[in-house]
Order: sequence, then C-alpha cells, then structure tokens
Amino acid sequence: MRLKVEFTTEPFDLDEAPAHALVAREVIEAADLDAVDVGPFGNTAVGASDAVLAAVDALLRKSLGAGATRISLQVNVIGDDADRDAGGDVVGEGV
Repeated sequence: MRLKVEFTTEPFDLDEAPAHALVAREVIEAADLDAVDVGPFGNTAVGASDAVLAAVDALLRKSLGAGATRISLQVNVIGDDADRDAGGDVVGEGV
C-alpha cells in the first residue's frame, strides 16, 4: 500500500522557521520516502505505508519534543506498489 501524508506544525512564525518546523523537515527529508514537498505552510510526502507510518511516528515525537503545540496531519491511501512506473515514480499522483 502507498500513502500520502500532508502535515503542518504549529505555532507558526512568519519571520523564521521555529525549531519544531525544522525538526519536522529533517525527519521527513531523512525518511525513506519516494517524494517529499516541504513548504512554509504545509508539507507532503509519499511512500510505502511502512516508511510513511514510521516517518509520521518520528515526526510526531520529535516535533512535539521540539516545541510544537499542534500538529495537523492527513494520511491518504493512494494505491499500492503496482501504481509505480519502471522508474520508481508514482503513476497519476503528484505530490
């Protein structure tokens, strides 16, 4: 199964990225995921279910530990491993 996770951490700081946001970014970029899109108001990652769920666990634990007071996330099933093309990309699903 393949999953797509979208998340934000709060509180926001428009002047500079807070520690919890930097930690969340580090966790998601270091995870064994197929696609990651990190932005100032939301982040998205796609990968195999085990990798996404492990990343979400680490993201929650480390972001809360770094001062996040709220983490909003959504996880969607986007297909299975057969939904990948020969180059490893997800067919029909952008990040």
